[in-house]
This record gives sequence, structure tokens and C-alpha cells, in this order.
Amino acid sequence: MTTEFLNGVEAALASVTDAARAPAMRAYMRGQFDFLGVGTPQRRAAAKPQIRALKGADADQLLAHARALWRLPQREYHYVALDLLALHWKELAVSDIPALLELVQDKSWWDSVDALAGIIGDVLRGQHDYMDAALQDKNIWVRRIALLHQLGWRDKTDVQRLFSYSLALAHEKEFFIQKAIGWALRDYARHAPDAVRSFTHKEKERLAPLSFREANKHIGVSADIRTRAQP
Repeated sequence: MTTEFLNGVEAALASVTDAARAPAMRAYMRGQFDFLGVGTPQRRAAAKPQIRALKGADADQLLAHARALWRLPQREYHYVALDLLALHWKELAVSDIPALLELVQDKSWWDSVDALAGIIGDVLRGQHDYMDAALQDKNIWVRRIALLHQLGWRDKTDVQRLFSYSLALAHEKEFFIQKAIGWALRDYARHAPDAVRSFTHKEKERLAPLSFREANKHIGVSADIRTRAQP
């Protein structure tokens, strides 16, 4: 069945490939991946029938299809795998998180990792299994997943975990970690701006400037903080 699915996806993408676009797409990803030359809208429309046809497939089947796509060299196939998992995430269980983390560590870059962060967050649905260990993983992309897994959770966010994770990795110089800390805090600030403002100003000396700026990008400074800052 996996071979049939792959053949269907390959044929679908071949029908919308524009090879002239591939060099620019490769350059945008700093030359790390080959591309067919298929834009996002065209890819999603072309692969939609194959992905929807998997309705009723179990987690093992879905992950097998995703892994098969991941083994192909062109980046568009990895995106189809992500679209597949994003559409059928309800078929996945918390016990499938290790399999998703394996994908995180293969052909890693911000585009695939951030998409997987959203899928993992959906699967966890208010739980945090594997995330404490992920925070301490030697792979920076796995650590980024730990920081981002609560994106969009709003009032379901474990605030203590969000803040403690941010401080645990605040010392890192890696851009993608500093950026993720700021992104995670900024996302929660949409729900609780005062909490994020208070935390980031209290811990400003520990947070990287990039993390601090990103966290506070849309919330400004409270009147209380302005008053305390006056001589």
C-alpha cells in the first residue's frame, strides 16, 4: 500500500512541477535540500486526494507513509508527509511521539521542525510526555520542539513549564533556540500579556536580547513597569 501511495503522490506532484522554480527554492533553504519546483498551494491541491484517501488508516500506516516520503530527496515530499500527519493527527497517540521525534532529527531545518512541533502539540493535547527529556536532548531541533510544543494552547498552557523551559535554555547561543524561546513566550502573551511581560522583565538579564525582543514584540510595556523605570 505504501508503494501505491508513493506512486500516487509522485504522479500528482509531477503534474504541477515547474523545474524553473527549483533553484530559487533550494537557495531559500540555503542549498540544504533538492526541490522539484512545486509551490505550496499547488502541492497541497495536487496531493490532497491521496492524503484524504488515507482516512481510516491507523497510526502505523500513517507513519509508514510519512517515513517513505521522508526518504525521498526532494523537499516537497517531506512537506506532503507533514500535510498528511497534520490532517490525520487524531489517529496518532502520545505513544507515537518518539516516532515523530525521529522525523524531527532527520533532514532537519526550521520548516519541517516547526511543522512537527504543531503536530506534536496537537497529539499531546495538554500533556507533556517526552518533553522534559526533549528539553535536555543533544539535538537542538528536539530542544526546539520542547520549547514550541505548547504553541496555541492559550489557557491550557502549563505556564510554569513554559517559563522554566525558557530559562533552562536561556544560556544557549544558538539562534534557533533563542528565537524559539521568544516565539513561545510571544504566543502565550496573546492570551496573558501581563504574565509574559512580568516574567521577561524580571528575567531580562538571563534571557538573550533576541528572546526578550521576540517575547515582547506585540505587548509593549505596562504602566507599572514604566513607573518603576522612572528616576
